[in-house]
Amino acid sequence: MKTVSMSGSPRENVGKKDAKALRRKGLVPCVMYGGDKQVSFSVAETEFKPLLFTPDTHYVELNIDGEKTKVILQEIQYHPVSDAVIHADFLRLFDDKPITISIPIKAVGVAPGVLQGGKLETKIRKMKLKGLPNDMPQYVEVDISNLNIAQSIKVEDIKIPNIEKLDVKSSIVLWVKSTRQAATAATTEAS
Repeated sequence: MKTVSMSGSPRENVGKKDAKALRRKGLVPCVMYGGDKQVSFSVAETEFKPLLFTPDTHYVELNIDGEKTKVILQEIQYHPVSDAVIHADFLRLFDDKPITISIPIKAVGVAPGVLQGGKLETKIRKMKLKGLPNDMPQYVEVDISNLNIAQSIKVEDIKIPNIEKLDVKSSIVLWVKSTRQAATAATTEAS
């Protein structure tokens, strides 16, 4: 999985006044959970850009005063009016502890149903997975080369080694739906 680097500085004071002062300086108050203790720190708001403006999921290599830690962005809070980042929670990653994360789905191949005039529709854009950090894929690749019109691929049909799928097994991930063009082509072929 891709990794993004961020650097922050530790926070001495924790509270509303300190958080407001940090935000006025263009910094985001953050907390890192996991391990022995939680760590409060601040990061420049501009450093969140590669994490937020992409459909991909990334690990983060967090550098706080020269100490590098591998983490993942767990939760982020936005200002209700300006949509500015006002707080972020990170979770420390350990090679031997499983994590739960949402990974984007990527369709691979060409569906025969689309070539016949159907439309490929994505029902689930990200799949919730649980497993060790080193086993997590960058994308959940779904082969659609066998999908005809009105056929679908469900969560239970997708195989990912060493990973547990947390979505409902009967949920449809991708399907080829019929369109007017496909329906008229089918009726003209039948007559």
